[in-house]
Amino acid sequence: MKANPELDFETALAQRALAVETMLDRLLGSALSDGEINRPPELLAAIRHGVLNGGKRLRPFLLMESAALFDADGEAALRVAAALECVHCYSLIHDDLPAMDDDDLRRGQPTVHRAFNEATAILAGDSLLTYAFDIIADEATELAAQTRAELVLRLARASGIGGMAGGQALDLAAARARPDEAGIVTLQAMKTGALIRFACEAGAMIGSASRTERDILAEFGSAIGLAFQLADDLLDATSNATVLGKAAGKDKEAGKATLVDMHGVDWARTQLTGLVRQATELLAPFEARADRLRQAAIFVASRTF
Repeated sequence: MKANPELDFETALAQRALAVETMLDRLLGSALSDGEINRPPELLAAIRHGVLNGGKRLRPFLLMESAALFDADGEAALRVAAALECVHCYSLIHDDLPAMDDDDLRRGQPTVHRAFNEATAILAGDSLLTYAFDIIADEATELAAQTRAELVLRLARASGIGGMAGGQALDLAAARARPDEAGIVTLQAMKTGALIRFACEAGAMIGSASRTERDILAEFGSAIGLAFQLADDLLDATSNATVLGKAAGKDKEAGKATLVDMHGVDWARTQLTGLVRQATELLAPFEARADRLRQAAIFVASRTF
């Protein structure tokens, strides 16, 4: 699905989300891939419950729009975007578990462990994480083998001990021993920012961008990753479950340290403005071609759900 510069941002976001959802629906069907023995129906149903349930699909959107800067937002980019969303949805399924953030609602519906059971939810998350690398490595993702291998490597590092999973560990530890500001920034850059940074850099990788262009998009991803988490913490502090589709006020209830808790709502809103400015200025070398990404930065900071 190629970018259409004539669309307004919300329509473009919705169209990308639909394309990713359609791809995920196909990939997460009952048809077996070569080498698979069976797809247990209850496990597959739990996976689909945790993935095909709406959502903004922001990370795939960022990947596709970053690839679009290099005219590379075709089928291969869509498959990598779907793989990235598998990792994101795995993280949500596991984050919702009683041993983690202990949530009953996700996107306005019962979380996977509530709709099924904890063991099935764990296996659903495990399956999605593994399948993400399957999708990228598969020759059906028509990129050079070296590019597919590098995407697998970068996604693994963004997802694992030095990225998202490590960030979640730091977040759980923060409820026991409150970190300082630098510690909060580090855990948020890992837990939330790592996949967003990957999304932006991966689009450049798919488009065979230069090292400089990759670095710019990775830095852009880091900036909006921080903005995303700051906006998320603001919503947790100021919104409600009806609007969010999940429980609100969980951070304060759990005693977790956040920058909003540390500095206040007004400070956080000022910081968001600065992060958006930083992110949009980074895109100057791409001129008007990056307008959709600039709009994404504004959306991340100003979203209400």
